[in-house]
Amino acid sequence: MPAKKNILAIIGSTRINSSNLKLIKKVEELTAELFNLEIFDTLAGLPHFNPDIDQENPPIKIAEFRQQILKADAVIICTPEYIFSLPGSLKNAIEWCVSTTVFSQKNVGLITAAASGEKAHEELKLIMKTIEARFSEKTTLLIKGIKGKFDEKGQLTDIKTIEQLKGFIAALQKQLND
Repeated sequence: MPAKKNILAIIGSTRINSSNLKLIKKVEELTAELFNLEIFDTLAGLPHFNPDIDQENPPIKIAEFRQQILKADAVIICTPEYIFSLPGSLKNAIEWCVSTTVFSQKNVGLITAAASGEKAHEELKLIMKTIEARFSEKTTLLIKGIKGKFDEKGQLTDIKTIEQLKGFIAALQKQLND
């Protein structure tokens, strides 16, 4: 049996119990046999991007974040949409990576889960394409009306969304094996 792939999941929301975190926990459950999934949910702890300190000695939290991306076989970014855009904390984290090659040809899966999400999803795909991340339409997923897809216990109950996640996971696994 092939070794499990290491996946870093970056949560774009800073809310403690966000829908995006719950969604990634479902991905973790569905991929337990396939992937070692590490959840990065501490975007709020990253310093504000400053190009003056980006090069030789970036802040330790940034160096560690970049290292997590480098050692992962793939990265999943799961984000909400704030005011028709990406959350500032997620954009900040990605900006810390622009001067590096940590995302260059890195396999990524992109999930936007929000009330609408179309603009943020479009923006996320453009940004990740610009920094040369490797993804396809099959490894991107837009989930509209995310809050209504969970029950009162926080369990994902929407069958269509679960099937979409399974398709997304299969596409990411195929991409990793190509």
